[in-house]
Amino acid sequence: MIEHTGDIINRHKFLPKRIILLRHGESEGNIDGSTYSTVPDHQISLTQQGIAQARLAGTQIRHVISDSDKQLDNWKVYFYVSPYTRTRSSLREVARSFPRKCVIGVREECRIREQDFGNFQITEEMKVIKDVRQRFGRFFYRFPEGESAADVYDRVSSFLESLWRDIDMNRLHHDPSMDLNLIIVSHGLASRVFLMKWFKWTVEQFEYLHNFGNCEFRVMQLGLGGEYSLAVYHSDEEMQEWGLSPEMIAGQKWRAHAPRGANMEKLPWYLDEFLDHVSDGDDEDGGDDNKNVEKC
Repeated sequence: MIEHTGDIINRHKFLPKRIILLRHGESEGNIDGSTYSTVPDHQISLTQQGIAQARLAGTQIRHVISDSDKQLDNWKVYFYVSPYTRTRSSLREVARSFPRKCVIGVREECRIREQDFGNFQITEEMKVIKDVRQRFGRFFYRFPEGESAADVYDRVSSFLESLWRDIDMNRLHHDPSMDLNLIIVSHGLASRVFLMKWFKWTVEQFEYLHNFGNCEFRVMQLGLGGEYSLAVYHSDEEMQEWGLSPEMIAGQKWRAHAPRGANMEKLPWYLDEFLDHVSDGDDEDGGDDNKNVEKC
């Protein structure tokens, strides 16, 4: 089906200005790992410190949204939240910073839940298992009776497909005269694989990413050409602290100005992640062996 330019422009009107990923506040499990042996992971609560962190994060995100263009009432927010107690509680505290009239919706989304580590987790066993994960590789290691990061990637990818359908079909009932901000309250690993999927980062690049701190957030904001980028709001120094390589940071800066739908996969520094140096010439030291090779 051929898309008309007008259709693309109309759909562009409904794109959120920002997609903000927020990790939950400090939980009881974050300060005492033995909690996982007696309390189901999804029921673990925030600490008082975690509640305070979530309230502060709400204030900070409200500042990002409302003060960036000095149009204090020209924005709306829509929340997606993991079903876990600590994420639901974090959302409740974050949302205190937003007037009800500015919230156009909230949706619980099971696909952005925490990585499954099994059921009740025995502290001594988990120490051994996590040591093995470090040697095996964080992305592909699957916890016994649980998930690998690759499994989380698959369900987060499914969520992303649904998210785009919601945006394309305007299921969020967004008024295009207002800036729309999606706030996704989730977990550290789910947020990292969300970024990995969105920005087409490799497994090797994922392995170097640092986890979000409690109630840390990342702002993906529309660039001048219509692509989302971390570099619109965040500095090079911040991205470096998160574990992004110079090439990944260059990619974010490119996206901040790239036209909508631009093909990053053809850029030399992206190709170099997968290929040895390939000459731009049609024939290089190949002699007669290259005569019958089909040109691209």
